[in-house]
Amino acid sequence: MESSRSYKVSFLILLLLLFIALLTNISFGSVAIPMNEILSTLFGGETSKSSWHFIILDYRLPKAVVAIVAGGGLAVSGLLMQTLFRNPLAGPFVLGISSGASLGVALLILGAGAFGGYLSGLLLSQWSLVLAAAMGSFLVLLTVLVVTFRIKDTMAILIIGLMFGSITAAVVAVLSYFSNAEQLQQYIFWSFGSLGNQSWQGVAMLSLFCGGGFLLSYLRSKSLNALLLGEHYAKSMGLHLKRTTFWIIIITSILAGSITAFVGPIAFVGLAVPHLTRQWFTTSNHFTLIPAVMLCGSILMLICDTIAQVPFSEYTLPINAITSLVGAPVVIWLLVRKRKLLF
Repeated sequence: MESSRSYKVSFLILLLLLFIALLTNISFGSVAIPMNEILSTLFGGETSKSSWHFIILDYRLPKAVVAIVAGGGLAVSGLLMQTLFRNPLAGPFVLGISSGASLGVALLILGAGAFGGYLSGLLLSQWSLVLAAAMGSFLVLLTVLVVTFRIKDTMAILIIGLMFGSITAAVVAVLSYFSNAEQLQQYIFWSFGSLGNQSWQGVAMLSLFCGGGFLLSYLRSKSLNALLLGEHYAKSMGLHLKRTTFWIIIITSILAGSITAFVGPIAFVGLAVPHLTRQWFTTSNHFTLIPAVMLCGSILMLICDTIAQVPFSEYTLPINAITSLVGAPVVIWLLVRKRKLLF
């Protein structure tokens, strides 16, 4: 009872931190906007300058929502992979999902160079890049699922997923070698990751995919708890191992694949946030861990995006670099302090 009460307090603290991180993220940028103007806009009021209203509702708020959804999605998919493979170094992209998306985008960018003018511009639009990344991720997912039904050992699936990632990364490297400077620069900018430049339609679609992934992952909490005790114990409890593995891979692919398609590959969050959350909640119960990890991932992504904006400056740093620079030292400190990762 006392533990349950302390978890409720922890969730309230996380929700408060999420709200503070959201307001801080929206308030920072190249244009300084007073906090009272931001609160007025968010609650349906008007601002003293029409440009502020546009900046908040059409640029900063969509970007903040994407940060919340993407951070939570990557963190939950990382937790699922670490539980499935019982490996603290597993992340959301160990199955090659990110590499497949990168291959799809690389093929599109390089292929668009063969077309000129207007047609090339259409091929390199935002939605075409999203579709190319999604198709690349889906093809890798299909291959992994075929392997899943042929192999019983989950560690073998992990190794095969890593090999698929290496193969697709090698193909991308070859394509990059034969591309011109402009094409290579465009691909590199995509690989940096970006939470901005999303329309509300894109935000809604990403939220729909991730919302479904969150719900499916929570419904699988009982199976995830059984997997932590080993495959033999899970089977003795009546768990269908192949079916459970299949669903976990599908859920991870929905979360990680859709996020990569919309914002690009984002490193570190899916790997480290589950460990950071376990240090706070000290539980292996996924009914508690999944919502906690989702909130922690959202908060961390908002903080990283705020830092990436370089407050009070017109510069914006790659979000991929910031997530690693901010989070990696924290994990190292936890390892030194705790001497081991809770798992």
